[in-house]
Amino acid sequence: MITKIKNSASCIVYCALCIVNCALLAGCADFFERDSDNIIYADKEHLNNATDSIYSMTGILSKLQSLADRTILLGEVRGDLVDVTSVASSDLRDVALFNVGDNNQYNVPRDYYAVINNCNYFIAHADTALKNNRNEYIFMKEYAATKAIRAWTYLQLVLNYGSVPFVTDPILTKQEAEATYPMYDLQAVCQYFINDLLPLAEKYGREYPYYGTIRNTDSRFFWFPINIVLGDLYLWQASASGSTELYRQAALRYYKYISERNGMNSTYPTGINLYTWSPGSTTWNSIRFWGSLSAQEAYMDNSELITMIPCDSIRAEGNYSELRNLFNSREENDYKYSLTPSTRMIEISESQQHCCVGTNATSVTYAPKGMSYHRSGDLRLFYYWSEGYTRDKNTGEQIETQTISKYSTRNVHVYRKMMVYLRMAEALNMAGYPRMAFQILSQGLNNQVLSEEVYPYYSQSDSTWISQFDFPASRYGIFTAEALANNRTTSTMNTIGVHTRGSGFTPLNEYYQLPVDTLKTEAEQTATFQAYVSNLLLTEEALEFAFEGTRYYDIMRFAMRSSNPGQFMVDKISARKGAENKMSDAGIQALSDPRKWYLQWNGKIGIE
Repeated sequence: MITKIKNSASCIVYCALCIVNCALLAGCADFFERDSDNIIYADKEHLNNATDSIYSMTGILSKLQSLADRTILLGEVRGDLVDVTSVASSDLRDVALFNVGDNNQYNVPRDYYAVINNCNYFIAHADTALKNNRNEYIFMKEYAATKAIRAWTYLQLVLNYGSVPFVTDPILTKQEAEATYPMYDLQAVCQYFINDLLPLAEKYGREYPYYGTIRNTDSRFFWFPINIVLGDLYLWQASASGSTELYRQAALRYYKYISERNGMNSTYPTGINLYTWSPGSTTWNSIRFWGSLSAQEAYMDNSELITMIPCDSIRAEGNYSELRNLFNSREENDYKYSLTPSTRMIEISESQQHCCVGTNATSVTYAPKGMSYHRSGDLRLFYYWSEGYTRDKNTGEQIETQTISKYSTRNVHVYRKMMVYLRMAEALNMAGYPRMAFQILSQGLNNQVLSEEVYPYYSQSDSTWISQFDFPASRYGIFTAEALANNRTTSTMNTIGVHTRGSGFTPLNEYYQLPVDTLKTEAEQTATFQAYVSNLLLTEEALEFAFEGTRYYDIMRFAMRSSNPGQFMVDKISARKGAENKMSDAGIQALSDPRKWYLQWNGKIGIE
């Protein structure tokens, strides 16, 4: 069957033969349409062979495609890092101003339920006890993958709507579609799926379906790793509840993915990809990069990319991502882009102190402010964003152009390695271990760093808990100033602090240090450090994940932890046009009421 997927018309978009997809194609779409006359019945009561398995999974993946653009746009356009241009659609503009009506193209909860219902059908009907002639369970990898997709989809749904109808059985008839289902909020959704996924995590946190390469895309990127999804569920539940124990569990789940990503006792380091000025820079005209900062779509043991939603290459196929046209100037959109980095994004990037190592590897200089092309501060924005112009073919009129290199492919990226490390740092910080979280930002983690910079400051019980995080120095080698200054590295150097990816060599940066006060007790220091590291983390997530669809949710998560969540949201998002030019739009100011953080649809979903 793998050969058939590789070489036939059974690529994702064309899986019309998919058993689940055919049976339920309209079922979830009608979930909220109470006047529908359609009654959808499944044509099979059991899925019990390999063909069922493959076709069912590709059907679920095809339904995910409708969520791809929305996952990015609802998470980015409502944040503070992008602004809409004059050519943006009214629907996109309304999203940016928190004025989303029932008919907005980005407000379609039915699409989430189409994925959920297909997952529910597969989970209910797969014969998980069935084995092949090698005594291997035929359906269990797909079963676990489906449960992870369902959990991820429900999490996106509740993050956007706040309270959602919750159903875990497949909807197959009009009567079932018209039934009343319980409403679950964020904490209830998280708790259900934590319980649902935990029994699968030990074995199927490492094992996923593999269908070879489909349209030049490695199918190993199609899955949502159980331990990352569990980490997200714990992190959101902890943010909503304030539970230190849940933060601990979130950190452990992210670590479990890192430690097992390539098999038991494997290595998945941050890598040493960075973009910086040449050592000893004085003329500031030579930028050096080590590796690529982009999440490339080639699967390797150290791949930055973890999960993508594969999309079609041409619009006629039905699930074509518009993100390239929204973020980039292309012939397809007459070179008119709809989304551009905001003033606030530029401010955040340029405010960083870029630390340049001297040629002797001990002295440092700092890149000057006011350089052109956004070269001051952190260089990641300069790396991803380029501006230029072209001319209209007919009139010769000059047209300003931009390219956001994060949107150079048809596929939509969801999870990547830096996201796991930074969310682990978030969880560690809120669990009471800001020193450990800070090292993820500053120099990276290995056991030597933990021994020198973390263990001495914690009690025996805390040290015992921290000891669960094992980063052998032989496999997690810290990148050094000497390596950077001399343009060479060894095979064991594979780990840097995330901030070094764009802001120079962070361990030597005097502007990027914990605010140690020797007059404070360690408990008092911890509270100070937590607040300080929280600010660093939210800034780092802006620098690292700008334009990738996480920003609104990141701000929302940090707001939940603040003393005044509504004001936190207003302060952050109203600064989109600059910290000194706060936006007064009614929709943004309404975010002072946490109920306004969410979408509503047709009086049937969302928080009133």
